[in-house]
Amino acid sequence: MYKVKTMNKISKIGLAQLDDRFEISDNMEHEDAILVRSAKLHDYDFPAELKAIARAGAGVNNIPLDRAADAGVVVFNTPGANANGVKELTIAALLLASRKIAQGITWVKEQSAAGADIAAVVEKGKSAYVGPEIGGKTLGVVGLGAIGVMVANAAAGLGMKIVGYDPFLSVKNALNLTPGAEIVATLDELYGKADYISLHLPMNADTKGSVNAAAFAAMKDGVRIVNLARGELVDTAALKDALGSGKCAAYVTDFPNSETAALDGVVCIPHLGASTPESEDNCAMMAARQVQDYLDNGNIVNSVNLPVLSMAWAARNRVCVIAKGADAAAVTAAVPSPAATASKTRGDYAYFLLDTDADVDAAKVEAIPGVIKVRVLHK
Repeated sequence: MYKVKTMNKISKIGLAQLDDRFEISDNMEHEDAILVRSAKLHDYDFPAELKAIARAGAGVNNIPLDRAADAGVVVFNTPGANANGVKELTIAALLLASRKIAQGITWVKEQSAAGADIAAVVEKGKSAYVGPEIGGKTLGVVGLGAIGVMVANAAAGLGMKIVGYDPFLSVKNALNLTPGAEIVATLDELYGKADYISLHLPMNADTKGSVNAAAFAAMKDGVRIVNLARGELVDTAALKDALGSGKCAAYVTDFPNSETAALDGVVCIPHLGASTPESEDNCAMMAARQVQDYLDNGNIVNSVNLPVLSMAWAARNRVCVIAKGADAAAVTAAVPSPAATASKTRGDYAYFLLDTDADVDAAKVEAIPGVIKVRVLHK
């Protein structure tokens, strides 16, 4: 029996992927795995039994990745599972950035509350909410992962020209990108060409605040920015200056804060990017399946803190070893008569899968310097 703790409300369809060998509860103790959405785990005490954390979503800023790796806890995310929901909201955000739709709706409500003749005042006041069409304009997509590619393709279908930037662009995503999209080598090149910019990159030490005063200076006058990735990517002080000067005509974000919510020219969405039943189900199903595969088979897919490695079973026992600085030869030698082996590294960490029909002394493997965690599975 495996114990699974849910830290947020997790889709029932997702939880249904786990069979009756899994005990699931939101107040579980000594859990083997955690399923989480937005709950912050930085101060959470990991029990010794914890083996995996699965984030039902893409962003993992709420999880202490290094501490988890050092404890031998695999952290999974679910890239692409909510991509369509975010793509659809991004297209809506591009229109919100152009047509002053949100401001116009608010104005009509205010006129109604004041007792005005709506039909009359609308014709007189609508000119204040005029905005350009997106067709024929250039969209700069920063980050061409699953969501960025879908946004680029959808925007191209609406008649936009696409300029993309991603130093880590995969072959798969490049092949899925709409024909005619231009890939540029630098952000400054994208900034100089884009009428609209949509951000689809992770938030980390390298990207935090990267849309700053220097970035705005490289952009076209009147640029319109959509940020459904992470609020911290944009420097608020620089944004305020850019809006005030007219350098930035509009900013739409799914991650508002107290400062951005009060700025003219900003449309704040209350973090609705993946808030669709379909996205929540897809993320939960993917997270649950990854946890089950790891607990049952030792396979690691979509880990964000440890090596990704899968192997078909080749014997009745499987030894799974997470290590940091351990001698690979010593790890292999500690498992008798392996029928198949595989290993992968990620930074300082290594992961080994060793299949054998012989009995395994897990303590012997655990005693190797640098070994963090050992599990012995049985087929």
